[in-house]
Amino acid sequence: MNRSYLKRILEQVENGSLTAEEAMSKLKHLPYEDLGFAKVDHHRALRNGFPEVIFCQGKTVEQVTKIFLSLAENNTNIIATRATEAMYQNIVSSCPEARFHSLPKLITLKKDNSETTGTVTVVSAGTADLPVAEEAAICTELMGHKVIRLYDVGVAGIHRLLDKQQQFAASNVIIVVAGMEGALASVVAGLVDKPVIAVPTSVGYGASFNGLAALLTMLNSCASGIGVVNIDNGYGAAALASSIVKTAR
Repeated sequence: MNRSYLKRILEQVENGSLTAEEAMSKLKHLPYEDLGFAKVDHHRALRNGFPEVIFCQGKTVEQVTKIFLSLAENNTNIIATRATEAMYQNIVSSCPEARFHSLPKLITLKKDNSETTGTVTVVSAGTADLPVAEEAAICTELMGHKVIRLYDVGVAGIHRLLDKQQQFAASNVIIVVAGMEGALASVVAGLVDKPVIAVPTSVGYGASFNGLAALLTMLNSCASGIGVVNIDNGYGAAALASSIVKTAR
């Protein structure tokens, strides 16, 4: 059970703002709440260190809204990925603290202002990779870590990267986001002694095959210490980086 949620319920019973019957009604939604079309996992924060994340693609505005509000009531920091402006507008009317990040298409809610732990540097090859890079960066921040952004430093102008090497020294993990041929991850991994998480993007001309070329390059990297997530999966990179930082503490 989410301890912070249980604590809030007990406090509300003690101060009289919630009856015992109302408290029992709220608690029966744990460990998950069945919304009919979705079973919202309220125990995931306790098991995995972060609440369930909403993948909005394929869901209706109403479905996303109900899931988001359910999570917001029971958890702290909330992330919805692949979201739309319409989904946000429907959510913000009931949850005014929610924010929409138009570039990475994220809806977020930040309630936990605890001190950050660890530092993750997010590196992007080009400006076209920024939607995925920002998904990784914002999700990493919501998971409680400091983020250094190092953007538009691809191999086509390698001096832009070499000029910023000192920024890697402060990092616990480095996320490298690149499309086209995806070579940047190999270059970065060859320069640092940190774990590198490579994120291929679907950016590129026809023979990039919507990110498949970058994915294969990253999987076949001759540099060691690289982990690779799926194409355009900035959130997955953030989750892996967060796990590495927490394990190293």
